[in-house]
Amino acid sequence: MKTCREPIYKAGDTTIPQLGDPRVDSPLTFGRFVDDDDAVLVNISRKSVDRTKGRKKEPEHIYFELAGPRQKIYFDPKKAKCAVVTCGGLCPGLNDVIRSIVMTAHHEYNVPSVLGIQYGLAGFIPEYGYDVMELTPGSVNQIHEFGGTILGSSRGPQPVDQIVDALERMNISMLFMIGGDGTMHAAEAIQKEIAKRNLSISIVGLPKTIDNDINFASPSFGFDTAVEKATEAIRCAHVEATGAPWGIGLVKLMGRESGFIAAQSAMALQDVNFVLIPEDPFDLHGENGFLAHLEERMKRRGHAVIVLAEGAGQNLIGETGAKDKSGNVVLGDISTVLRSEIKSHFKELGIDLTLKYIDPSYIIRSIPANSNDRIYCSFLGIHAVHAGMVGRTGLVISRWNGRYVHIPMELVTKRRKRINTCSNYWRAVLESTGQPINMRNE
Repeated sequence: MKTCREPIYKAGDTTIPQLGDPRVDSPLTFGRFVDDDDAVLVNISRKSVDRTKGRKKEPEHIYFELAGPRQKIYFDPKKAKCAVVTCGGLCPGLNDVIRSIVMTAHHEYNVPSVLGIQYGLAGFIPEYGYDVMELTPGSVNQIHEFGGTILGSSRGPQPVDQIVDALERMNISMLFMIGGDGTMHAAEAIQKEIAKRNLSISIVGLPKTIDNDINFASPSFGFDTAVEKATEAIRCAHVEATGAPWGIGLVKLMGRESGFIAAQSAMALQDVNFVLIPEDPFDLHGENGFLAHLEERMKRRGHAVIVLAEGAGQNLIGETGAKDKSGNVVLGDISTVLRSEIKSHFKELGIDLTLKYIDPSYIIRSIPANSNDRIYCSFLGIHAVHAGMVGRTGLVISRWNGRYVHIPMELVTKRRKRINTCSNYWRAVLESTGQPINMRNE
């Protein structure tokens, strides 16, 4: 069995920047305060080899700082001012996070003002003319019942210096940035510009990606809801496939670079026969290609269900050379290629198949969060406010080993989280579907 090495991290990689010494007494009157020494082990330590001496040594233990309220805070709550912005694509739970931030800031810390920045980072740029929203407990009370974000969103970079200029003009103490990998890169750049100007503004990131591809976000919010909704589409595809002779149900799910939704949904329903993800390239033709295995399945069982992540099979299409406003490479449409190739292959065999194609992507990302994600989003918002009030900056709130932690943005943006195809997780997916380990002719 092949093995895949994970990146090696050092203790200094988990240090969280601070704006200054917290000297203000926290107004919180109930619950336990977190000590700065409280931490969560990043992963189970193993003995490693000291290559210089050829003998085993004990590795350095790596910890994440535990999230939660501190007894001393940095900002005077009566003078603090918060801002919230949502960036990138929609995702279940955005409104839940916004609501949680507003409720915690107002009710726990008595912060007098929380501003909502409309339409992503573009809302900071004067030339767009977007107004800010005053967010109060009354205005956000019911927003968690709806999908999307009341603030609106947008993609694409904006000038960092103009964003920081806007933060200064509005006298913002804390900015909560809700978004994915691109947003976290932007947040990192904003925090560096703030540090360069020696400003006391805290930048706190909340990891939003329906694809579950943010490093150390385990998982990202909205993922559980996405899987739950995706299984409905897969169930429909299975009904269609079994309801006609030579029936095939093909479901395309989100997953540009990471196939977590496709993999998790397949295991949740157990009706899927092939899961095609970006991390596991495949060939279409040849003795060990996908079409050969699909043909064998169809001849043996008479139907098949295929789940396709949108970023799968790009090795078959080639790079488009184009990029979207967020700087992501524009993907080729693998679903069109796959449908055409499947139909052509079985036509050559003289088989009149029935292929039903379902793409629920925009339905999935626009629905309200389910119960699990709502609870998760609530805690993310709560801990984001705690972190901001204590003067932590340049960090992302996440859950790790069952605890909520502070993760440096630099660590989050180093790489995307992807499925390890050497792992027991992927093995479980293969066992669930029955598909071969490898569909390459090499």
